[in-house]
Amino acid sequence: MAIKSLKVLVRFTFPDETVTRLHDGAGPFLDTNGDLWLGACLTEGLDEIEMAMNGEAATLMLGVSGLAPDGAGLAFDEMEDGNVIGGKVQLLLQGMDAWDQPTGAPEVKFTGTIDNMPMADTSTEDGTISSITLEITNRFSVRRLTSGAVLSDVDQRARSAQLNPSAPSDKFAERIPGLSDKAIRWPRFS
Repeated sequence: MAIKSLKVLVRFTFPDETVTRLHDGAGPFLDTNGDLWLGACLTEGLDEIEMAMNGEAATLMLGVSGLAPDGAGLAFDEMEDGNVIGGKVQLLLQGMDAWDQPTGAPEVKFTGTIDNMPMADTSTEDGTISSITLEITNRFSVRRLTSGAVLSDVDQRARSAQLNPSAPSDKFAERIPGLSDKAIRWPRFS
């Protein structure tokens, strides 16, 4: 079947191995594996998510708003218990057909680790609305630092092995006599 639209999925695997699945939309979503994804409003905008998926951003600020106070309280308790920081976050794209049904398995586009979780509450006439922002870093977040702006051959091989474990060892950044003083520099997008 042809893909007619895309759905953004976010999978959280916390340090205690609990898995939470969210999708950008309303209501529940059932994927082809039978996993249930809960609807959420991803508030930080698709441009930041797109930059993370394209490898242009080493960090991602993922905001979720409209949480009920009991849900936000549970998130706070989990953070206090040490079950949030260090959790794995994956952004996935799911192809959808003309009837908004999934077409195959979702594709992982970004994987990172939760570094911080600031929370905010807003009072309205209808009650309290909580929002959570997850600060997510990946293995290339050191590129923002001057000392980490250069990707070494060891970093390149480790990244290659993680992205494609069945491929032979990456020789792209192999140290070659006469070129050992050269550096591979990543572009800076800030």
